[in-house]
Amino acid sequence: MDRQLNDRTLKAFSVLLSYPTQELQQAMPEIGGVLASETRLTAAARRDLRPLIEELGARDIYALEEDYVMLFDRSRSLSLNLFEHVHGESRDRGGAMVDLLETYRAAGFEPATSELPDHLPVLLEFLATRPAEEARDMLADAAHILAAICERLGKRESAYAAIFAALVQMSGEVADEEAVAEILARPDPSPDDLEEIDKIWEETEITFGPDPNAGCPQVRDMLAQMDPPKLRHAKTAAE
Repeated sequence: MDRQLNDRTLKAFSVLLSYPTQELQQAMPEIGGVLASETRLTAAARRDLRPLIEELGARDIYALEEDYVMLFDRSRSLSLNLFEHVHGESRDRGGAMVDLLETYRAAGFEPATSELPDHLPVLLEFLATRPAEEARDMLADAAHILAAICERLGKRESAYAAIFAALVQMSGEVADEEAVAEILARPDPSPDDLEEIDKIWEETEITFGPDPNAGCPQVRDMLAQMDPPKLRHAKTAAE
C-alpha cells in the first residue's frame, strides 16, 4: 500500500492516545521504532517522545490507566474530543460532528468504536488512511487546539505533551496565538482538584473520555495493521 495511505506514524499516535492496555504495552518496541525513524519530525521531537514510549512500556498498567483517566477523562480542558474546545455545547458542535462523520463515510471509513467522531485517536486513525496533503490540512485546522492541549499537558509535566507537539509539527502550521490564548483562558483545574472538576462537568450533561470496553478492540485492530517490526527502519521520507 502507498505510504500516503498507510501512515504508520499517525496510526502510532492514534494508538498511543487510546486507553492504555497490556496489549499496547507489548507493542511499545515496534511503535517506538516507527516514531524513531519518522523523518517528518525533528530529532528533538523524536527524542521528546522517548519518555512516553518508555513510560507506557514499563509502568504498572493500573497506574497508566489511572493517569489516563485523570488527564483525558476527568479533565475537560484536556478532552480528546476536539470540537469540545471549539464549540463547547453549542448547536454548532452537532453540525460539525455530522460533517466530520460524513467526511469519514465519503472516504469509506467507518469508525469501529463508540467514541465520538471528533475523538482525536479516531481522527488520527482516519488521517492515517488519507493522502499526505489532506492529512496535513486537517491537522493544520486543529493546530491551535493541539497546541493548547500540549501546553496544558506540559504544565502537568505529562509525557503525553510530546505527541501534541509532534502533531503540530507534522501539520506544518504555526498555531494561531490568539486562538491558542482563547482556549487557554478557559478554566483548567488541576486533575487532583476533583471538587472543581466536578463543578465544571456538572455545567452540562455530557460524557467525554475513553471507553475502556471499546478501546481494547480498537487498539487491537490498529496494532494489527501496523507494519511488521522488520520494516521498522525502512525509508520514511516525507511525500
